[in-house]
Amino acid sequence: MSNSAVKVVSVNISEKKGTIKLPVEEVILDCNGISKDAHSGPWNRQVSLLADESVERFAKEAGRKINPGEFAENITTSGLELTETLPLDRFVSDNVELEVTRIGKECHGNTCAIFREVGNCVMPKEGIFARVIREGKLKPGDILNYHPRVFSFCVVTLSDRVSRGEYKDKSGPEIIKKIEEHFSGSKRKIKIEHKVIPDEPEKLKDILNDCKSRGTDFIVTSGGTGVGPRDVTPEVVRLFIDKEIPGVMEHVRIKYGSEKPNALLSRGVAGVMGNTFVYTLPGSVKAAGEYMSELLKTMEHLVYMRCGIDAH
Repeated sequence: MSNSAVKVVSVNISEKKGTIKLPVEEVILDCNGISKDAHSGPWNRQVSLLADESVERFAKEAGRKINPGEFAENITTSGLELTETLPLDRFVSDNVELEVTRIGKECHGNTCAIFREVGNCVMPKEGIFARVIREGKLKPGDILNYHPRVFSFCVVTLSDRVSRGEYKDKSGPEIIKKIEEHFSGSKRKIKIEHKVIPDEPEKLKDILNDCKSRGTDFIVTSGGTGVGPRDVTPEVVRLFIDKEIPGVMEHVRIKYGSEKPNALLSRGVAGVMGNTFVYTLPGSVKAAGEYMSELLKTMEHLVYMRCGIDAH
């Protein structure tokens, strides 16, 4: 078995919260979690998973064997350190599909059976939680294939002169550089595509429609946010976004405009188009870099919000 899959060691349920779960032959996952389990319900933490690797480390500390379900986990797995996963990653088998919603949880202290006995618990730090995407049955021995969620970016440079080859594109590569630097120390995987088009509304519309249909997470444009006769990027994007996110652009304009008044002249907008976030940045290399440094701070949280995950 490769690092991209886990084996189900045990499936466990309990009828009351705060008690250990007991192994069963199989479980049924439905829209609320695991049928007949006390923790099922219409929320994000429907199903709990804990790696057998974590259980074995804790067993050495506790000085005794730890049975599956004693940490109140629904699914005990083997083959992957679950703490390496991130929200929105998925575990998929032929029968079911789970989406990770949270890593760890608050410790319940004395209300937890294992904590009362040992004075410690591994679940708050190394357990993960998921919600059911596809319903079905799960049993010991089943294989869950691990699919990390990849954040996708489309960087679009709008410039008549760059598209004609008169000037080298510098703002697009600067945006890509900032994205790569931001995620270089993260476990989150990314993919970036880069397009250069003239300042023509129809070409930008085609890209917006294409990215929306493909489920691209982020579109970042550079250029066309000024007041020139060909600067129409914000007007085009506003036709597509369902909800505007004005705060992030206002913040950047105020932060840099206090020292450089020309920064206040950018008409850049940000918003969400379906499940795709769109940002329109100035064509200046320096300004594009400054914008990205600020925008990247909230991008991941925005995806979680859009997907209904409370990641506070």
